[in-house]
Amino acid sequence: MSSLLLWLHIGFAIFTIGPVTAATMAAPRVIRNKNVSALQFVQRTTRIYSLGSIGVFVFGLALGAVMPGGVLGRWYMTASMTLFIVAAVLLVIIDRDLRAAVRALGSEDTADDAKVQNGRIAAISGLLSVIWLVILFLMVVPEG
Repeated sequence: MSSLLLWLHIGFAIFTIGPVTAATMAAPRVIRNKNVSALQFVQRTTRIYSLGSIGVFVFGLALGAVMPGGVLGRWYMTASMTLFIVAAVLLVIIDRDLRAAVRALGSEDTADDAKVQNGRIAAISGLLSVIWLVILFLMVVPEG
């Protein structure tokens, strides 16, 4: 059972965290190019893979519950789960900013070019990448 959960946890991590990170990192360039259709695609991709990334958390939690030794109570599991929740909140903020950027670039007002959203998305997506790397470190190097 734990082997299946491990495969599901790793599979969801590979096939959701990677694409959502790539999409959020691509968003600032798409906003600068003022390509509304591409930005809509990035926003949709971010939303779909963000929802899929919940599977990483769920299967990781289930895996931690079935592993011997009570790993859920260890500091690195608590830290990684907390960081994952922070990352999920940041993804919600990025999705909100992507929707606002789509509205701003799709409107008739040429003065609003989504610069505020562009900067915020760039900063948060960089922070999000660092959070994913810290979580990966905590899962690979648990107790040195």
